[in-house]
Amino acid sequence: MTKLSVAVLSVARRQLSNLGPPTLDEELKLSYQGYKLIAGIDEAGRGAIAGPVVAAVVILPQSVGSATWSTLVRDSKELSPVQRSLLFELIIKEAIGVGVGVVDPTTIDAIGILAATQLAMCNAVAKLPYVPDFLLLDCMKLPQLAIEQKSIVKGDKLSLSIACASIVAKVTRDNIMIDLDRRYPGYGLAEHKGYGTAKHLAQLRRLGPSPIHRCTFAPVKELAISP
Repeated sequence: MTKLSVAVLSVARRQLSNLGPPTLDEELKLSYQGYKLIAGIDEAGRGAIAGPVVAAVVILPQSVGSATWSTLVRDSKELSPVQRSLLFELIIKEAIGVGVGVVDPTTIDAIGILAATQLAMCNAVAKLPYVPDFLLLDCMKLPQLAIEQKSIVKGDKLSLSIACASIVAKVTRDNIMIDLDRRYPGYGLAEHKGYGTAKHLAQLRRLGPSPIHRCTFAPVKELAISP
């Protein structure tokens, strides 16, 4: 890591010192039961009103549990953009495998956000270099996959693999939204990443929906049917 990276992560360590980090406890239990490739999976953008839903799946080596940077991993929402970006690079470098799935707003409107989220997750798993033996998910099930799995309440706060997946999904989606902001200026997509903030809703009322707004989501749908 560069000196700047070390400095930023050192600040993060102080800021997060009172919060317990996610661990490999779940992964190690499964490893003792004979499972070898244990993957954590999570999504980003499920509650947004614009842009895609993105899922990521991460398979970590057990050695990551003793790495200093792993103690700084949290659910992506608890980290700053800079912290997420630095951890993203480390996760990509150290993971056994990483897969990402993206489902666009048109598909979200067509099949619903739950099915779209599951589709993104299945696509992410399909992009892994190896087929996992077991999946750990954050309050989600994937009946479409013939892979043993466990849904964990607050999984992104408890499982290191799920937390790492949440970071990969969040950074990937944020970068997509920054690109979409250039293609569809005026909504502030780079700032709010497609979530229904007051500024976003105000610009949505002023400009009308763009092609990447989710037309079946309440704020966009209500605007479309209003006189």
